[in-house]
Amino acid sequence: MRRLPDVPPRGRAITVDLEGESLPAIEGEPVACSLVAAGDRSIKYHRPRGPYCFAGACSHCLMRVDGVPNVYTCRTPARDGMKLERQNAYPSAKVDLFESIDWAFPKGMDHHEMFAGVPVAEQVMAKVARQLAGLGLLPKAPAPALAPARAVRTRVAVVGGGAAGLAAARVLTERDVGFLLIERDDALGGRLAHGAPEAGGPSLDDVHRLSPSSVMTRATALGLYDDEGGRFLAVGTWEADAPRLVKVYSERFLLTPGGHPPTLPFENNDLPGVYAGRAASLLLRRYDVAPETAALVGWGAELHALANLLHERGTKVAAVVDLRDTPPPGAHATAVRGGEPKAHGLRGVSAFSYTREGGGREKVSCDAVLVSVPVSPSFELARQGGAKVPFDEQRGLFVVETDADGRTQAQDVYAAGDVTGGGTAKDAAAAGRRAAQALVGGLS
Repeated sequence: MRRLPDVPPRGRAITVDLEGESLPAIEGEPVACSLVAAGDRSIKYHRPRGPYCFAGACSHCLMRVDGVPNVYTCRTPARDGMKLERQNAYPSAKVDLFESIDWAFPKGMDHHEMFAGVPVAEQVMAKVARQLAGLGLLPKAPAPALAPARAVRTRVAVVGGGAAGLAAARVLTERDVGFLLIERDDALGGRLAHGAPEAGGPSLDDVHRLSPSSVMTRATALGLYDDEGGRFLAVGTWEADAPRLVKVYSERFLLTPGGHPPTLPFENNDLPGVYAGRAASLLLRRYDVAPETAALVGWGAELHALANLLHERGTKVAAVVDLRDTPPPGAHATAVRGGEPKAHGLRGVSAFSYTREGGGREKVSCDAVLVSVPVSPSFELARQGGAKVPFDEQRGLFVVETDADGRTQAQDVYAAGDVTGGGTAKDAAAAGRRAAQALVGGLS
């Protein structure tokens, strides 16, 4: 990955400290944008590892930041002088003795059974296993006192500011129904703002018309609970650069949190330089960061839209391998149907190989492998709220079960968009509108 040339910076140039090394960064952008070429490591397996999803879902970007362990650097704004440290390595990430585990145990190691039942030895092994799989040391200083929780009441609470959530917010605004739109990112739009462009997708032109008092950004819905005041969303947010818990009481809850990018099982899929497709489009569209040469693998419309976007912005697309379908009209010139993908490289991606359908094995040089497949629905909040979440065998996903108007098994919980099984942004927006219209009819 590298910053695109001839693109004006999107903020003030600063530096951050990575274990004594000064690295350039842009103030306010995620720290991980400045670290994608710094050789980050896996938090568990003591191998080179880089950020994958840039959505706070994979944990590959966890670092110690200013003495606080396990911080998602993909969601942490860079500050001048910020001190960053890699975690769980001995004596350091550059020379980590525990990397020898892969050499000593090429077929894997089951620490649960190693020396089991052997006095003293099993205790030593348990301590070693905790060291191998740990997530870093405790913070260097006590955590600051948290501000007391505050409560907010609204008619409708909408979780997720993507295509479905924004479409619902427009309906509620037109109907003059009070609502609070909760978005964990620092801006609204979701894939509309930073995904691969979709033909016929909804517009973001009118987002600024939403009342600021109806929108809460950098806010994460943590759970649905009940107390003496009624049912509420527990929301973690930032106020005056400090974390705070906000209890959002509401008559109806519309859940449109989307999904997170899954991985694909192929050899060396954990090398630095393997990224989710949506991570790549986010880095490109929001931060002007992109690979020089990329290979893409996966299936679905987003795979081919991303390939075309990268090509238009100057990235060389070495291969596009569709694992399920014949490439559609308008696909990139390198697009083929194929299988058996494999990433190559020692400390990072240097090549990608695959088997072309009806042909032989092919290998291309690249500095990034982008995995673009439909997202895995973020169903957890809906299930906690009482919605039914069955496993869809055809799609291989757990999805929130709703009727055509977004109603779930729980009377006050509605859902729309990717959380119900995916589709285009246009589909998600239509589902968000239907759900908002249905829940308005049931309000007191």
